[in-house]
Amino acid sequence: MQVAIYFFICVDLSLALFEEPALFPLPFLATSIAEVLCLTAFFGRLVHFAKVTPQMVFWKDTKNICIMVTIVLTLFDLIIYGSLEAVNIHSIRWSRALRPVFLINFPESRQIRRTFRSIRNTLPDILYVFLLFVFSVLIFSLMALKLFGDRGLQTVEGLPYFTNILDIAFELYVLVTTANSPDVMMPAYNFNWWYSLYFITYIIINTYIFMSVFLAVVYNNYRKHLKNEIRKLAYLKRHKMIEAFNILKVKVGTEFVVTEARWKQLARIVMPHISGPHLELLLRISDEGQKGHVDKMNFIRLADLLNIQVVTINIKRHPLEDWMPRVYQSSASLLVQRMVRHRIFVWVYDVIILINAIFIALDEKNPFISYAEWLFLSLYIIEILLKLYTYEPRAYFGRKQFWNWFDTLIIIAALVATVANTTIQSARKYNSQQILDIVLILRILRLLRIIVSIQRFRLIVTTLINIGPTILTFGGLVLVVYYVFAIIGMEAFHGKVQFFDPNFTTPNALVCGNPALKDSAFARERYCKNNFNDLASSFIVLMELTVVNQWHVLAGGFALVTHQAAKLYFIGFHVVVVILIVNIFIAFILEAFFVAYSLEKSEVETAIEKKIQELGVGIQEEEMQDGKLVDNMDAKDGGFSGDNGDNKRKALKGLYFRIASKKYRTVDALLQQMFESEIAPEDEGPSLDEILNFSAGDVYPKNPNFENSA
Repeated sequence: MQVAIYFFICVDLSLALFEEPALFPLPFLATSIAEVLCLTAFFGRLVHFAKVTPQMVFWKDTKNICIMVTIVLTLFDLIIYGSLEAVNIHSIRWSRALRPVFLINFPESRQIRRTFRSIRNTLPDILYVFLLFVFSVLIFSLMALKLFGDRGLQTVEGLPYFTNILDIAFELYVLVTTANSPDVMMPAYNFNWWYSLYFITYIIINTYIFMSVFLAVVYNNYRKHLKNEIRKLAYLKRHKMIEAFNILKVKVGTEFVVTEARWKQLARIVMPHISGPHLELLLRISDEGQKGHVDKMNFIRLADLLNIQVVTINIKRHPLEDWMPRVYQSSASLLVQRMVRHRIFVWVYDVIILINAIFIALDEKNPFISYAEWLFLSLYIIEILLKLYTYEPRAYFGRKQFWNWFDTLIIIAALVATVANTTIQSARKYNSQQILDIVLILRILRLLRIIVSIQRFRLIVTTLINIGPTILTFGGLVLVVYYVFAIIGMEAFHGKVQFFDPNFTTPNALVCGNPALKDSAFARERYCKNNFNDLASSFIVLMELTVVNQWHVLAGGFALVTHQAAKLYFIGFHVVVVILIVNIFIAFILEAFFVAYSLEKSEVETAIEKKIQELGVGIQEEEMQDGKLVDNMDAKDGGFSGDNGDNKRKALKGLYFRIASKKYRTVDALLQQMFESEIAPEDEGPSLDEILNFSAGDVYPKNPNFENSA
């Protein structure tokens, strides 16, 4: 059902590619039939929700109301537009801007909804700062009108300089983004250098102070509301676990507990595919005193224990140890293994990579440089072979050993590139530039091995991978905003600007097909392809506006071909995307990066790892039937950092546990990790009604002092 609904959402959104104005135009009948089919699917999904949801809950859910209203409005617009088209009257398809409502409001899109809620909750606080910012711009605009309006100054184009209050306000708003600096200042600066102090003061106050305050307000409010939401979810989870405990509890002595048998039965119902050894490990963690029952505190964190992925790793001897034990265990072989495991081995190859980088930058036509490439490649291959000789190959290339796979693939790419380069050079008649470019890129890619070698680099890259899913959430948010603005832009500006092939030298081509652009910066810069004549071109223009540079030229061009009020569209886009969404994106990235980079593990993970260290984590192969754990096993993560772990494991043939890599975390898990650790384990939380009525203000103390604020 989820795949089907997202398929119809994608079809519905992509219809803008085929509707006028379109890159690939289709008849209105074809696109309207496709849209009606999508609306039918959305209505069917809504009926499905209504069948499986209590009636009171369904009709109180705002998401369902939004979907129903959007379906009705879209059908209404389709009928009116189709009727007018039948009598050759062109009208506006305004309902197309409502299509992202389906993407936001279906239950599967809760991450995008959460982001929109954050924006909605942040708006009131931002509004006051924005009004103060607008007031500041208007004050400076009046000052500019009085300072420069009667001086008779002119711009480079020969137009009057700062004589109209609306033009002044727009130019100063553009200056906040620094897109027209220093051009806007030059006429006044050329007249008298003292006037530069006015612009410097303006930039300091509005660009650096106000824009920083925007980021601070957005970050603070976004974090506050996000923290409130996660705290609400954490307390709800704890409340439900306490309810479950009260149902299953029995009295043993003076305290209430859950018996081992019931605990195991519950865990197997919740996770039917959990392995016996994994279940035994979790029980040993929860039943701290091995008393045969689980107390309330440990029972409450069962949900967290089950959410943490624990992987088992095979402990097997190296194949060479089975095939030729005397040679592999000889003194020379053991010396080689110790050398490979030593940190100096890593340092030596770090130096080799840096030297290789220098040689790649040199002239490769030199025979000495060409031979050196083969030397470096040989050293890299030797490194991989030595590691495979030292570490058990199946463990070295395990599913979770991302960096080992990355390292090996880079070296294979370097080998392919070097061999291909030599072959191409020997066949002098062959000179495909595309092949040579690919070879060059593959050879340069070997420098990425620096990421593998330097631990700090690996940590940063791993952190970026961890927060990758959270970044994709904002991709959906930006898609929604871009789509709405693209539809509005296409309705307002399509056909106003035309692109001509560069070979065209007609006067019409020089003004982008519109005489209103004659002598404008838009036409001089040849921005004709920046138009709203189809969805793809509209998205490119919006991307350029997001980058900010030269956005005032784009706004000025479309204002010339329509009306000066068109600048409000571009200012609105800048406020919504650049000031609001980009700042919220930065706030989330900061928060997520701080958590993923600084917090090695959550409290529960640390407790599990400590217990694993205490218990040992081995499972002997001959004892795997009863699922019992074997004590005194090393539990260090990695398995390739030194020879201590290998020596400990050689005595036991079987499996050992470790916490799974954190790069597979979900968005929810990362958000939970941000704030849930601040709730004390013994804190059962308020009542259910109080939890559901949490406000963002409840997150922080009502009467703050130094201690509780810290």
